[in-house]
Amino acid sequence: RQINKRVRPLSRVSSLANLISPSKNGAVRRFGQTIQNMSLRGDSKSPGTSLKSCSKAAGPTPPKRRNSTLWSETLDVHQKSTFSTKEIKRQEAIHELSRGEQDLIEDLQMARKAYHDPMLKLSIMTEEELTHIFGDLDSYIPLHEDLLDKLAKGTGPNGTVGQIGQIVVDWLPGLNAYRDYCSNQLAAKALLDQKKQDRKVQDFLQRCLESPFSRKLDLWSFLDIPRSRLVKYPLLLREILRHTPPDHPDVPCLEKAIAIIQGVLSDINMRKGESESQYYINKLEYLDDRQRDPLIDNCKTLLCHGELRNKSGSKLHVFLFSELLVLTRPVTRHERSCYQVYRQPLPIRDLALEDLQDGDVRMGGSFRGAFSQGEKAKNVFRVTSLDPTHGQSHTLQVNDVFHKQQWLNCLRSAIDAQPQQQRAPLRDQHSEATTMTRAKRRSSVVSMSDMVGEGADENVWHQVGEPILGCKGTETIPASGSSSKIKREWRRGTQHRRKETGV
Repeated sequence: RQINKRVRPLSRVSSLANLISPSKNGAVRRFGQTIQNMSLRGDSKSPGTSLKSCSKAAGPTPPKRRNSTLWSETLDVHQKSTFSTKEIKRQEAIHELSRGEQDLIEDLQMARKAYHDPMLKLSIMTEEELTHIFGDLDSYIPLHEDLLDKLAKGTGPNGTVGQIGQIVVDWLPGLNAYRDYCSNQLAAKALLDQKKQDRKVQDFLQRCLESPFSRKLDLWSFLDIPRSRLVKYPLLLREILRHTPPDHPDVPCLEKAIAIIQGVLSDINMRKGESESQYYINKLEYLDDRQRDPLIDNCKTLLCHGELRNKSGSKLHVFLFSELLVLTRPVTRHERSCYQVYRQPLPIRDLALEDLQDGDVRMGGSFRGAFSQGEKAKNVFRVTSLDPTHGQSHTLQVNDVFHKQQWLNCLRSAIDAQPQQQRAPLRDQHSEATTMTRAKRRSSVVSMSDMVGEGADENVWHQVGEPILGCKGTETIPASGSSSKIKREWRRGTQHRRKETGV
């Protein structure tokens, strides 16, 4: 007797069912069943059809966004007619808050059951690594379930929530639990990116990305969902308040709730900023202990950082902390990325900022530029230390106008935030003043290389009429090529000073 045997055709993602061990997670189990059902459907077709289906995707890709039902769609025509348009919009906003909480709970459970647990069981990552990346996601699920329970108890027989203000006022302070999670996100993302270099991790995450339960979201999207949810609470509460009648008892409670969530977010942002600042400070590598400025211990905020080019064309990673500007070169030490400090960090209190016009300077760095005296640079600014002991000035180039303006804004904000008594007398040289200064300097002042020798920093500059390098009693002397009128004025001024001072 002939027995028909089913032969499972080779499918592109069928190995994921074998990769993920049996789990109680419904999403993973359903995913395995979907693969088997697709294989069974393929057996009923002709061999040619089966081969053709194997060359395509295993099944239709589900949409990223969940299908959601509006609150008003749950009502029949008679019920809907009993509510005003404003009340319907208010209940829609409350329903959106409730539905978002349910979605968040499902995503947190998904991150644990579909990613964390399989990777731990399959030894793709160690428990310590997974704890560092996932944090305490499980501990936040009861927090959001609590809000859902309170909203359910506050829902009347007609499906409306009468008063939500006091509910959210009592619940929102619990969101402070996210401070540690958000503060650890930068380090968690760095570790995850590092682990993605491992072929096993890369293969597992790619297979999960292709599966229906992921909704085409990668692992980090799931891990970042709590942070993105936090910033939505003020918007959701304002939307509820906007559709609440002025005489409704919820109005003062909703206004108080908005103030509470803004305070919570402000505190989380501050903690996150301090954590980010410390993360990069720990990655700084000093060639000499003298490079470590004591102010680095006072830097609690990282205002801006990114890749810039200096005047020679070299790439630098620049960090603007609240107290210091640190120029570094990215390096790798024992498979660990870090930043080697370049020159001496510049205190913000001694910093002068110069916004350079396009074409004001020439940038080198190329072989052809060595013969053509460099190319006229765009999107350039200059930072200079006015402390004579540093004697540093750096011309830095940004990729585009937008990022240049971001850097200028951050630098000016950092300088303005310094105490007035500690601030350097000259802080900001704008393009027009700079152009006039250069014109005067060329006509009436000896160049820096002529006065202090070739060993001086080529970028060091000074204001005309002020002592060079801060040396007391130093005069500005007209250059040999200056006009006779300038020389006569200089002699007249010198004679007048000698009469006045006797020197």
